[in-house]
Amino acid sequence: MRRQVNAVAVLAVTALVTAGCSQTVQGSAARAHEVSDQDRSYGYVDDRCGLLQDSTVQQDLGADKVVRPYSGAVCQYVLSRQQLMVDVTFSWFETGTLDRERALAHDRGAEITDTVVERHPAFLARRATMGPSCSATAAAGQGVLTWWVQFRAQTADDPCGDARKLLSSTLSSSM
Repeated sequence: MRRQVNAVAVLAVTALVTAGCSQTVQGSAARAHEVSDQDRSYGYVDDRCGLLQDSTVQQDLGADKVVRPYSGAVCQYVLSRQQLMVDVTFSWFETGTLDRERALAHDRGAEITDTVVERHPAFLARRATMGPSCSATAAAGQGVLTWWVQFRAQTADDPCGDARKLLSSTLSSSM
């Protein structure tokens, strides 16, 4: 009999504690937009573009070969991937804004999709001019950074997936 009383007492205390500690919160869940890299530089440093080594760009895009013909304020790459030539450009505008870059992409006729990449507000801008192309742009530090990918031929591959992958690698880089 004593065991039954102890078991009932434990259940009653557990129910009382659980009920007393729970609460209902009003509103909708929203993703945090923490940007803790205000002093971080994403520029061209130590032979890296946007904190990425050329080998990382090659690996992220599954390229057979990568050549970087220009580096500086903007880094340009030419990659080959299974007979497909891919042009890639990285840029970081230290004092740019996401709204300004979005407006420019809109003015150029891009299809814009808002997204979040590595907890940073971002957007993808898809265009098809001389081949499928897409840029992934995010607010980072005091400015914005962009990876732009364009295929030189029509293909079923998605340039936005590649641009987003490079942007994610840059934002999550610990270098």
